[in-house]
Amino acid sequence: MSQDAPRLAFTASDRPEAQEALERLEARYGRTRLEDADVIVALGGDGFMLETLHRTLLLDHPIYGMNCGSVGFLMNDFVEEGLVERVRAAEKAIIHPLAMSATCRSGEIQTALAINEVSLLRQTHQTAKLRIVIDGRERIGELVCDGVLVSTPAGSTAYNLSAHGPIIPLDAQVLALTPISAFRPRRWRGALLRHTARVRIEVLEPDKRPVSAVADNYEVRDVASVEMAEDRSVSLCMLFDAGRSLEERVLAEQFSV
Repeated sequence: MSQDAPRLAFTASDRPEAQEALERLEARYGRTRLEDADVIVALGGDGFMLETLHRTLLLDHPIYGMNCGSVGFLMNDFVEEGLVERVRAAEKAIIHPLAMSATCRSGEIQTALAINEVSLLRQTHQTAKLRIVIDGRERIGELVCDGVLVSTPAGSTAYNLSAHGPIIPLDAQVLALTPISAFRPRRWRGALLRHTARVRIEVLEPDKRPVSAVADNYEVRDVASVEMAEDRSVSLCMLFDAGRSLEERVLAEQFSV
């Protein structure tokens, strides 16, 4: 980041309040192209933060989010004044995405990165039947369920938490493997995996019980198998106001009632 005032590039979701904030902030702090910025300021909700992280992946710029959406777990409070000072004092959170490789029933292979999670979901009224293999060793021969997901620590408070998965501290170096409405084995509640684990999920009876794979918001339908592992070659940086780091938010979430 520049020793002088950081060059801020603003990007906003299509929500009216985000677009209005974009106009005011650019008028106040100037307009900089994304490629030329020191910091990207994302205006929206958590979904837009994920979209911005994906869209600017190759730029390698830190992203400071301000909440103009509905959730805002990954965002800072929206305040127009003192933005440069807040950005300078912000704490960094470095996260690594999951790399997904999905093989379709047609034989086509599609790849994507997931910052939050990779989820496999049934496509019809019938439950999915899945085989789970970790580092080449079968762990569950037949999981009958609505689906299953693998979550990063950063994504553990999102879909994973809604599916009753564990909240993971950012520095824990583990991934969460969480079933979605498991029918058999009924008592299986998931597992914590080393962050180096390679997960392979095979779809049983794919003709009768089709399954889709979703990496954040990128969906691949009619998959036969999906492989995923943490990609440590990719580092994403988010900025959070001093005293309200992502680590603190994750910890606080574990004590919310």
